[in-house]
Amino acid sequence: MRHIISPLDFTVDELDKLLDLANDIEKRPEHYRHACDGKKIATLFYEPSTRTRLSFESAMLNLGGNVIGFSSANSSSAAKGESVGDTIRVISSFADIAAIRHPKEGAAQVAADHSYIPVINAGDGGHQHPTQTLTDLLTIRSLKGRLSNMTIGLCGDLKFGRTVHSLINSLVRYPGIKFILVSPPELKIPSYTRENVLDKNQIPYVEVENLDEVIGDMDILYMTRVQRERFFSEEEYLRLKDRYILDAAKMAMAKEDMLVLHPLPRVNEISTEIDKDPRAVYFKQVQYGVYVRMALILTLLDIKVD
Repeated sequence: MRHIISPLDFTVDELDKLLDLANDIEKRPEHYRHACDGKKIATLFYEPSTRTRLSFESAMLNLGGNVIGFSSANSSSAAKGESVGDTIRVISSFADIAAIRHPKEGAAQVAADHSYIPVINAGDGGHQHPTQTLTDLLTIRSLKGRLSNMTIGLCGDLKFGRTVHSLINSLVRYPGIKFILVSPPELKIPSYTRENVLDKNQIPYVEVENLDEVIGDMDILYMTRVQRERFFSEEEYLRLKDRYILDAAKMAMAKEDMLVLHPLPRVNEISTEIDKDPRAVYFKQVQYGVYVRMALILTLLDIKVD
C-alpha cells in the first residue's frame, strides 16, 4: 500500500508511466469503464472545493466505482471534535481509497499514518496539492510534447499558492527548466522553496513584479488567484487582489505558442476575453485532471487493465 502526499512520492520514471496511463485513458476511455467495479473512494473534504472533489468523484465513477464522503468539516464528525486520525481509521472500514483536503498543513500525512487504505492528498493548507500538479504536468506534456527545456512563468500568489509550490518541486527534476516568478513583495515564494528547491538544485530563476516585462519570454504562464481565505487581513487582501490581470493587451506580447494555465477558480486575474484564445488551456486542464486522477486511483489500487 502506498499514499501520495507530495508529487515527489513518485519517481520521474513512475510519473512518466502515470502520465502515459492517463493519456491512454483519454484515448480509450471505454477500456477502463469497469476497472473499479465494486470499489469505493471516500472524498474527505474539510474545506470547500468544486473542481478537485468533483474531479475525484468523476474519476471513480468513470472507472465503474462508487463514491462516499463529505464536502465540509461541518457535515462530518470533525464538528464534534473527531481527529483526522480517528476519521481515517473509520473510513478505512468503508472505502478502498481516500482523498482528503484539509486547511491544516500536514493533515494528509497524519491521515496516511493512521490509514489502512491508500490516501491521496487533495490539498493541505498552503503546503502541497499533488493531484493538481499531476494535472498541470499532464496538460503541459500533452500540449507541449515535453516537460523539459522550458521557461515557466508563475504569476500572482506565490506565497500561499500550494499549486505553485508543488509545481516547482516537480519541474525542477526535469532538465532545462527556468522560472520567472511574478508577484508583489508580499506574495513572493517562501524562502524555504527558494533556498531548498531552486537554489539547492541550481535552477535558473528571476523574481519580478511586472508581468508585462517578462511575458514574452515564457513558454508557460501559470496564473494564480490571490486567495482571500489565506489572508488574516481583509484590507491586505483587497490591496493585492487586482495586482495582476491577464488581458488581450498582455497576451499580444506573448509567444504564439505560449500556454496559459490556471488551477481555478479564477476571480478576475484572467479576463474572460482570453477564454477564446487558443493559448488559454485552463478548461482543458480541468479535463486532464479527471484522466490523471483515474490513472492515480488505478495505480494506488494496483489495478491493471489490458
